[in-house]
Amino acid sequence: MPGARIENGERVTLRTVEHEDIPFVQRAYANPEIRYPGGVPLQDQEELEAWYEDKSGDQFLVCLDEDDAGPGQPDDDHVRSIGAISLQNATWRRPELSYWLIPEVHGEGYGKESVSLVIDYVFRVYATPAVGAKVYAFNDASRGLVESLGFTEEGRIRKDRFINGKYRDTVQYGLLRQEW
Repeated sequence: MPGARIENGERVTLRTVEHEDIPFVQRAYANPEIRYPGGVPLQDQEELEAWYEDKSGDQFLVCLDEDDAGPGQPDDDHVRSIGAISLQNATWRRPELSYWLIPEVHGEGYGKESVSLVIDYVFRVYATPAVGAKVYAFNDASRGLVESLGFTEEGRIRKDRFINGKYRDTVQYGLLRQEW
C-alpha cells in the first residue's frame, strides 16, 4: 500500500515507499523486461528489506491515483503502483537517479513525467548544482528519456557491468540546475 503523497503531476503521483510495497518491487525486479535494461540483480525478500531500511536516499513509488485518493496512505483500490524512483547521495554530493516502470505502461509518457517531478523535488529540497543518472548504453528508451529532459552525456565506463550474458557500457548523464 503506497504511502503519503510527495509530489503530484498531471497523471502520476510520487508516494513514499512503505514496507507493504516490497512484494510489488520484488515482482518487478523478477521481470526480465525491468531487470535486464536496469542491470538489476534478482533480490530476495531479505535484500529488499535492507533496501527499504536504507535511508541514505529518497525512494518514491510512482503511482496512478484515482480522483478520490487522498494525500495520506490511500486504500489499494484507489492507487495503482507502476514503478519506483530512487535518489542516492542527495545530501552528500550530486544526487543520482535510478528508475523503472512496469512494462505495461512503457511508452505512455509516465517515465518522463515522474522523473521530471523528482528533478523538481531535488532542486527544491537539496542545495545541489546537478542531478546525475547512469544508463546502460544498450537501453535506448532510458537514454532517450534522460536526453529528452535535457541531461547531457558526461562520460562512459566501458564494459562496466555483466548483464544478460554480455559486458555492457555505462553512460553517465548529468543535468545542471541552471539547465533545468
